[in-house]
Amino acid sequence: MIPQGTATRRLRVAAFTDRQLLGRAALDALRKLNPAKLIRNPVIFVTEVVAILVTLLAVLAAVDGAPWGFQAGIGAWLWLTVVFATFAEAVAEGRGRAQAESLRRARGDARAKLLLRADDRTLWQPRGATDLKVGDLVLVEAGDLVPSDGEIVEGIASVNEAAVTGESAPVIRESGGDRSAVTGGTLVVSDWLVVRITAAPGSTFLDRMIALVEGASRQKTPNEIALDILLAGMTIIFLIAVATLVGFASWGGEPPSVTVLAALLVTLIPTTIGGLLSAIGIAGMDRLVRFNVLATSGRAVEAAGDVDVLLLDKTGTITFGNRQAAGFVPAPGVGEQELAEAAVLASLGDETPEGRSILAFAREKYGVAAPGLPAEAKVVAFTAQTRLSGLDTDGRSYRKGAVGSLAQSLGVPIPPALAEAIDRISRQGATPLAVGRDGVVLGAIELKDIVKPGMRERFAALRQMGIRTVMVTGDNRLTAAAIAAEAGVDDFLAQATPEDKLGYIRHAQAEGRLVAMAGDGTNDAPALAQADVGLAMQTGTQAAREAGNMVDLDSDPTKLIEVVEIGKQLLITRGALTTFSIANDVAKYFAILPAIFVASYPELQALNVMHLASPESAILSAVIFNALIIAGLVPLALRGVAYTPVGAAALLRRNLLIYGLGGIVAPFVGIKLIDLVLTVMGIA
Repeated sequence: MIPQGTATRRLRVAAFTDRQLLGRAALDALRKLNPAKLIRNPVIFVTEVVAILVTLLAVLAAVDGAPWGFQAGIGAWLWLTVVFATFAEAVAEGRGRAQAESLRRARGDARAKLLLRADDRTLWQPRGATDLKVGDLVLVEAGDLVPSDGEIVEGIASVNEAAVTGESAPVIRESGGDRSAVTGGTLVVSDWLVVRITAAPGSTFLDRMIALVEGASRQKTPNEIALDILLAGMTIIFLIAVATLVGFASWGGEPPSVTVLAALLVTLIPTTIGGLLSAIGIAGMDRLVRFNVLATSGRAVEAAGDVDVLLLDKTGTITFGNRQAAGFVPAPGVGEQELAEAAVLASLGDETPEGRSILAFAREKYGVAAPGLPAEAKVVAFTAQTRLSGLDTDGRSYRKGAVGSLAQSLGVPIPPALAEAIDRISRQGATPLAVGRDGVVLGAIELKDIVKPGMRERFAALRQMGIRTVMVTGDNRLTAAAIAAEAGVDDFLAQATPEDKLGYIRHAQAEGRLVAMAGDGTNDAPALAQADVGLAMQTGTQAAREAGNMVDLDSDPTKLIEVVEIGKQLLITRGALTTFSIANDVAKYFAILPAIFVASYPELQALNVMHLASPESAILSAVIFNALIIAGLVPLALRGVAYTPVGAAALLRRNLLIYGLGGIVAPFVGIKLIDLVLTVMGIA
């Protein structure tokens, strides 16, 4: 599982029990009582209308000097039912608001160094971050905050993205490639960058994050809309049924009072799931945020729960993206230590990530550090044209580079034994570089695109969840096969163009599959946009982040495991609480119906299996239980029902056994206990 130790996640956990947050949620719950807002939830809106009606009846009874205590009690608990429902939604929204406030503090009042000339880093003037325009060039040096979203056009630096991701370890950002995007509010730790601004004020990635976690742009999913329609339909049916009871009861004897009918209606309509439905959806997106994943739509969260195909870009997603030195292969008669020393000297002029990795590998494995050079030493810098780097010092010449280029430069063939080793390196999907000294080939360096740790285990977990993993890469089939085998994916798509990725996704979708895509490059953007779930890496390009409907702030592609689990958990939670709510209503019949009609139809006393003290106590107990059960289920709605990888049939049995049977048993126990308390207190 993903570690939970980041500052962002600690904030999310603390927010769940923060007293200040709960206090603010209570106030927000009262504000949500506005009928104009509450009408979006038909079940709770009807409950509020009934609460207003019963309250008015209690007031009129008090004014007329008639008994009003029973009506006032029913009215008070109906209001609490509405408040508990709005409180659940307010708590879910409040947790997102707490995260948004932390992001605002992280953004701060950033200042920028606006470059006056693109070719001169010394000519700049201070400028407020909010005054920057798209296309402006800014200089960001060590200790500076990146003022806004942009693309690096020059330089390389370590950037601390803790303000966005919560992770303290800095990442390398550099011009060119798929690591050139920077986010406003992040901190440059070392070196410098020239950044071209790509986002207008108010539309930066951080601004969008704030809006998302506050829920401002959250849309209801198709599943929620369908369930809303079902709940509204059930409410209308019970409203008609209760209205017709007036005539039925009048024919059989004295009709029940409006207060009693109101209590009957509220206890029969699905208030439990109606009160918790919105909170369940918001909490699902909030749980993603706790795993440092931002979803731009609830639809994407739901789709994640049903994903069965996952495409992952290789470079930067499954692998680290830069080829790194992984081994030294000496020629016959040459020792590894000797080769390592020569490789270090030959790599001093190579400023590429591959060249730096050779120095790091030699230092870590062989204890060979880059030496100080005399003034007369000549460093041969690596260029794309020569594909070589080197050093001439103390009358000796060191060279390193592509095998063919080095052999041609030295004018000597590669020794047969070394040539076999070089062929083996190539067959394994790695890249060989040759090292020479004074016209003699000393050996080869193996460069590999390193698979990120734990990938095989994570892909095995996805496989257990029924998800097929497919690696997509522009590499040839030989290299792709080697990386796929090492990472443990189910299949791979080699030499893939953006059109190939898009075509693969469309073909799978045409077969009725839901497809997720994880990527970080501009060439991944079309596929991320087409996929049902497009998970873009925060370390990727701006195009990729805008194309996906989710952004992983930790840039861990296997985070899809958590995303899928949360999507499934959202669907399971909604189904479990719907089952509980419907079963709950069935049990209330045995309390309410005998209480209403036992005077006219004594035979209905047989339904009073709970042996409630009086009709008034039965009705009030049912109303109180109806309110309390919503409050009692709020933590479960926010936390979600635990997901375990089981089949649909087993899941259905579990739901019926726990939430179906529990929904029937709980009211019998709860209503009877409340009845006993009311009797002891002499209230009813």
